[in-house]
Amino acid sequence: MPNSPPQIVIDTNVFVSAQRSQRGAASKLVSLAGTGLFEVHISVPLVLEYEDVLLRQHEQIGLTPEDVGDLVDALCALASQHEIFFLWRPYLRDPKDELILELAVKAQCSHIVTYNRKDFGGSEKFGIAVVTPKKLLQEIGVIP
Repeated sequence: MPNSPPQIVIDTNVFVSAQRSQRGAASKLVSLAGTGLFEVHISVPLVLEYEDVLLRQHEQIGLTPEDVGDLVDALCALASQHEIFFLWRPYLRDPKDELILELAVKAQCSHIVTYNRKDFGGSEKFGIAVVTPKKLLQEIGVIP
């Protein structure tokens, strides 16, 4: 029986970075959503955070508010959506990251993809690896 693809939550810093640079690992990762190489998991609070941060930075990134809406809608169409019915805060250093960990636990994810790995110390207790976009792309064999 083949291994199932990694189940991931993409931190907001990765999603925003993917929009800032089309050549980086974050952009490559986001562009592969929906290909079957991994499965992305989202929740309403996370989607609202993606949208909020992108709308605040849309001019610096070179996006219109409509572009932001289209990006978020596209990710929602490709991702598995989850409702979170539990909270055990505070668990992480940064309370703003709790929604990522809660989603990863609920969705039984194998990975949280972030550039702020230190902020997710303790996630390993839930069997969740905290990796950069480049590391996940290496794990799935997209880059050496």
